[in-house]
Amino acid sequence: MEQLVKTRADAPAGFFAAEAAGLRWLAAAGGARIARVIAVGDDRIALERIAEAAPMRAAAADFGAALAATHTAGADAFGSPPPGWEGDVFIGRRPQPARPEPTWGAFYAAQRVEPFVPIAVAAGNLSASGAEVVQRACALIADGAFDDDEPPARLHGDLWAGNVLWAAEGVVLIDPAAHGGHRETDLAMLELFGCPFLDDILAAYDTAHPLREGWRARVPLHQLHPLAVHAAGHGASYGRALVRAAERTIALT
Repeated sequence: MEQLVKTRADAPAGFFAAEAAGLRWLAAAGGARIARVIAVGDDRIALERIAEAAPMRAAAADFGAALAATHTAGADAFGSPPPGWEGDVFIGRRPQPARPEPTWGAFYAAQRVEPFVPIAVAAGNLSASGAEVVQRACALIADGAFDDDEPPARLHGDLWAGNVLWAAEGVVLIDPAAHGGHRETDLAMLELFGCPFLDDILAAYDTAHPLREGWRARVPLHQLHPLAVHAAGHGASYGRALVRAAERTIALT
């Protein structure tokens, strides 16, 4: 098997081990195909090399149904890390908490949005007034305004197009920030950054595991996390988009 080896000399403790645990946990769901872990060390991870191919509509539909199966495999709790892993998980190079919570809103606000707000402010990418809007949205989320009866889903956690590889045998996922969360969050990230044949992916997903009424209106709520991450390190345009998403979230209540 051909290998792809990723290295990082300054990797924080657990950086690649958390990735490996997430990949294995997602693969164990038996849904979406996940890049296989060959070996992992403190400063590197070896994965199967994926030979990429052109995106195809049929592969997109297959992926949508498979992603629904991955989510349905579930997690122990909202915020729970992959089994066998304790401590933070990582999105890109940034750590983020993975602590079990009994409700989705309490987890999402405190562990997926709020940690990145002061970083974005300090970077000059989010104004103080904008941060106040985001914090108001987080208060609503934490208080349970959007909690529902959805069980914790097994999320990829960083599901943007760059982590969706198209191969001859179909879609393969890489680079997760895997945790227990709400399944709409993975779908909202796919929409935020775009993905080939996204409509086909979503239609097949909805057929396999129908989404709750009003899910499209809740997309900004579930995009708060990736927008906060990007506002922390990728420019003021993401800070402005984060504020707009927070305003739209508040308007849902």
